[in-house]
Amino acid sequence: MFAPLLQNLRDRRPLVHAITNYVTANDCANLLLACGASPIMADEPDEAPEITAHAAGLVLNLGTLHRTTIPAMVACGKTANQKGIPVVLDPVGAGASQLRTATALRLLREVQFTVIRGNLSEVETLARGQGGAPGVDSTQRVTADNLDACCALVRDFAHRTGAVVALSGAVDLVSDGQRVFIIRNGHPMMRLVTGTGCQLSCLAGAFAAANPGQPLEAAAAAVCAMGLCGEMAHARLGPLDGSGSYRTYLMDAICRLTPDQLEKGARYELR
Repeated sequence: MFAPLLQNLRDRRPLVHAITNYVTANDCANLLLACGASPIMADEPDEAPEITAHAAGLVLNLGTLHRTTIPAMVACGKTANQKGIPVVLDPVGAGASQLRTATALRLLREVQFTVIRGNLSEVETLARGQGGAPGVDSTQRVTADNLDACCALVRDFAHRTGAVVALSGAVDLVSDGQRVFIIRNGHPMMRLVTGTGCQLSCLAGAFAAANPGQPLEAAAAAVCAMGLCGEMAHARLGPLDGSGSYRTYLMDAICRLTPDQLEKGARYELR
């Protein structure tokens, strides 16, 4: 199912405009290059919408939120909607502060998103429209005990927003409001590398840009690819390797991932 989507990404090399946070911007740009896309990072309000108009995809990340970048995010989102460009929202830390929550909810009101990717607390915060959730490093996880409830959450939120919702964690859920992919790729060591979630959002933006009209499949392919590469990176670790080596191996795996590897290595069920 996913091999053709990765091949399209490699062949089409879409330009992805990412307004992302300064903690992970470099890794996000390098991931976009590694997966086959082309990155551009512009957050100055006077130029950002113009940059978006020339891109094939847009990613908005709230990780290091500033008052100056909020107008740029809104304007770029509206430009992308007008141009038919897919838009990904990464509501980093939604629920951790009033500004983050209010900004995420404003973006949901004013921009039609193609994909919304967050952890369980972030998705719950946006779904109920208020703050108070733990935010960036949520201890809330999708487990066997709450799997059905989490599937219902992402399905309902996707239906209400018209976006594909990708809830990431030890088990990942991706829904378009009807179907839900339950994805079991990944490795716990990914939590020791800052920004893997930000990178995943950029990867989702690249897949969506290269595969117009297939937002559910594109988001699910991105989630499977990121998790599979996390597994491949861990398999390379030697006895003296730690999180620094793992970070490098993860990028290597994304760069070298083939459509056939993704097709064979993706572990998911569809409900």
